[in-house]
Amino acid sequence: MDHKTTIYIIIVIYMISMIGIGLYAKTKIKNVEDYHLAGRRLGPVMLAGTLAATEIGGGSSVGVAAKAYGAWGLSAGWYVIATGLGIFLVSFIAPYMRRAMATTVPEIIGRRYGTGSYLITTCLSLLALVTLGAAQITATATIVHVLTGFNTQYAIIISGVVVVFYTWIGGMWSVTLTDFVQFFLIIFGFAIAVPVSLSMLDGGWSYVVESVPAEQFEMTRLGWKTILGLTVMYFMTFSTGQEAVQRYYSAKNERVAIGGSLLCSLFMAIYAFIPAVLGLIALAAFPDIDPNNALATVSVHLLPPLVSGLLLSAVISATLSSASGDLLGAASTWVKDIHEPYFQKKEVDTLKMSRWVVLVVGIFSILIALWSGEIISLLMFAFTLRATGPFAAYLFGLLWEGATPKAGLWSIITGSLAGLGWQLAGEPWGIMAIIAGSLVSVTFFVLVAWAERRAGVAPAPSAYPDGDER
Repeated sequence: MDHKTTIYIIIVIYMISMIGIGLYAKTKIKNVEDYHLAGRRLGPVMLAGTLAATEIGGGSSVGVAAKAYGAWGLSAGWYVIATGLGIFLVSFIAPYMRRAMATTVPEIIGRRYGTGSYLITTCLSLLALVTLGAAQITATATIVHVLTGFNTQYAIIISGVVVVFYTWIGGMWSVTLTDFVQFFLIIFGFAIAVPVSLSMLDGGWSYVVESVPAEQFEMTRLGWKTILGLTVMYFMTFSTGQEAVQRYYSAKNERVAIGGSLLCSLFMAIYAFIPAVLGLIALAAFPDIDPNNALATVSVHLLPPLVSGLLLSAVISATLSSASGDLLGAASTWVKDIHEPYFQKKEVDTLKMSRWVVLVVGIFSILIALWSGEIISLLMFAFTLRATGPFAAYLFGLLWEGATPKAGLWSIITGSLAGLGWQLAGEPWGIMAIIAGSLVSVTFFVLVAWAERRAGVAPAPSAYPDGDER
């Protein structure tokens, strides 16, 4: 049996296992809350595993290896460190998310600020989730392309069909169970890939050091401004991103939401620099390849078949789990925030509706992936789209009982326009669009809330079912 055949068999067994888990998860679904929120029964380890597997996606695996191969060098690992720090900061608001007993981010916005804010946030969230799904499908396709030699377009279609299928079957139960398996496969696969790939090079790490320009090893080549910007960006996008917030909503209780979040940030720190090191190994051994193919090329050409199959399955795990979270988040947003309040004239099967939306959103994500073929740039665009405007409104909506209705609306409008405008302008002075837009969002929220309170306007309704802000 040749090298590639063994890898194929391992990956096929993995894919069949994921579909099997999805079919098992389907038996646990009794209602729409089970489908969208796993019945709000996740414990701390399950929550940490599904959060980590969701956030260790194409950007944190294929994307980091590509950046390490190219402009960022070893400092690309800070991309993942920043992710973990963002999750750590979200831990402080995690209990408020869980207490709200919501399903989506726009649901909280709607409770506090009214219809206008609700609809804008819903549209931004949907567009971002479809774009994020496209980025993760693209990352999966890079592995399929290198491994099989399939045309990239075919690889995107194959990857998209698999993730749509198992998300469609089992919803959040499927996503959580597969994420739990995938997370440990990711950690194990990547951890053994580094020493094994180095052992296949004549001279090991010394060969890498001699073959790669010295500046590639600078730990802060990325720049402290970018590192800080990434940390702030991830705090903002995870605190308003449906695929992350939906997992906090699924926690068994508020204490679990905190514990699972802190444990996830630890997992991210342990994993952080592994894909960056693999990117440098690829640069030393294969200096003329497409950076996006760095991780897959190391796996296919430097690792034994068993290890290669495990690593590629781990990468596919990372990207598919992130994509499935995005598709499910989009389905939850459509059903809860558009269909139920505006189109449901008669009683319909919302569980069946959710599955149809997963299918439609999946098709749109595949089409965007076919058109773009980017990973990091798609991720950054989606993060800017969903976080710049709603960030202040969502955060203050959860934490401050004095928030006023128009403060939410104007912060969403001005923050979104500023963020997208800043990105189109090329992010002047190196300031990320998501940070510039969010600063505008927070500023307008505070100013409008102050003006409304001075004018005697009553605070917006509570974000919590019992009206208790605590």
